[in-house]
Amino acid sequence: MSSNYLTNPLEFLITTLFSLYIMVVMLRFILGAVRADFYNPVSQFLVRVTNPLLIPMRKVIPSIRQYDTAALLLMLLLQLLSLAIIVMLRGVSVPFIQLLLAAVGELVVLAFNVFIFAIVIQVIISWVNPGTYNPVNALLHSITRPVLAPVQRLIPPISGIDLSPLVALIGLQVLKMLVMPLLGQAL
Repeated sequence: MSSNYLTNPLEFLITTLFSLYIMVVMLRFILGAVRADFYNPVSQFLVRVTNPLLIPMRKVIPSIRQYDTAALLLMLLLQLLSLAIIVMLRGVSVPFIQLLLAAVGELVVLAFNVFIFAIVIQVIISWVNPGTYNPVNALLHSITRPVLAPVQRLIPPISGIDLSPLVALIGLQVLKMLVMPLLGQAL
């Protein structure tokens, strides 16, 4: 009882803190990839929070086109570290390749979830407060544009109602269900 008494809350805390920071790094990566407005207050927050780890890494890891490879490597390293700590807390031995695949799988799930939640939040904001400028909404539009634009070209609004977010959400969920078995089970 005493081993689980402290292990479960500690595991939760480690997973939560690492996941939140990895999500911030992923948002910065995505915003850079879609060339979002980095003068936006939310973007500035993401830059300030991630710069302490990314600036030293960028000195040795160059970007490839608009893709920040240092951010990709940072996400992978943080996810690996998180999983390694969890494995140590559980007192089990896991081969490195399995840990690496689990880390990649977790990052892919997070990427899908970022796009899914961005679309859902953007839809809710459009219902609650349509047509007004909001820095969060501007970034959500930047994030979701690569996913929604192709769907909007295929399915134009019907009687003024845009069904592209619904179609994109279904497509992302199906794609997630198809990709995840290929990456294997997480730890």
